Amino acid sequence: MRVSLGASLDDGHRCTAQAQLTRQPQTGGPGAHHHDVLHIPTSYWSLTKEYIWSVTKSQGDVVRVALEVLDEQGAAGVSMRAIAQRLGVRMNSVLWHVKSKSRLDELMADAIVAGVSLDGLPESWRERAAEIMRRYRRALLAHRDGAAVVAGTYASEPATLDTAEALVAALLDGGLPEREAAWTCWSLLYFVLGLTQEEQGDPHSLDVGGRAALTRVLPGLTDASFDERFEFGVGKLLA
Repeated sequence: MRVSLGASLDDGHRCTAQAQLTRQPQTGGPGAHHHDVLHIPTSYWSLTKEYIWSVTKSQGDVVRVALEVLDEQGAAGVSMRAIAQRLGVRMNSVLWHVKSKSRLDELMADAIVAGVSLDGLPESWRERAAEIMRRYRRALLAHRDGAAVVAGTYASEPATLDTAEALVAALLDGGLPEREAAWTCWSLLYFVLGLTQEEQGDPHSLDVGGRAALTRVLPGLTDASFDERFEFGVGKLLA
């Protein structure tokens, strides 16, 4: 005898599996009673586990695990499959929460920027803007390939918008016109993202091929003092 088992899903689908009902004799010789044993296939329990995981876990759980994979394997190692394997579920369960890889990238980027604290900022508009960028850089450096992940997205998410709001507010407090404040915000972000990507990338030598001007400034071009280069660049943009 076969029995159909099912679990209803929130999206209206139903996962089913066939269970085999068999009759087995009890020990005790001739005339012993029989009892029925219901054999439920492993696939049914697997599907049920997937459903329970999908409805009990959150989008934040997926993003947290994605950042763990990022820190261990770098941006190239982050995939839906890698996250699903880490969680012990199928890819569909991950997609239930984040829908696509590009959406996951946006959520990861915002989670990285969420590391920027906006508490206790200086009163001076220029120093306030500089301090926001220092904290922004530290948040990027807190994760392997953090700058590459953030630079590869255009995330209109809470932490990203809150950081931009604080930065633009500082620039407006400094008397910059609206358009100049917006463009200075972009310039600061682009500079820090680019510098931090270089800092997190593989070291490399620079061969200028005998070009006179580049040869003269080569020590400065290859200087690995990223802290000093950061302060110099931000200072120039806020001058």
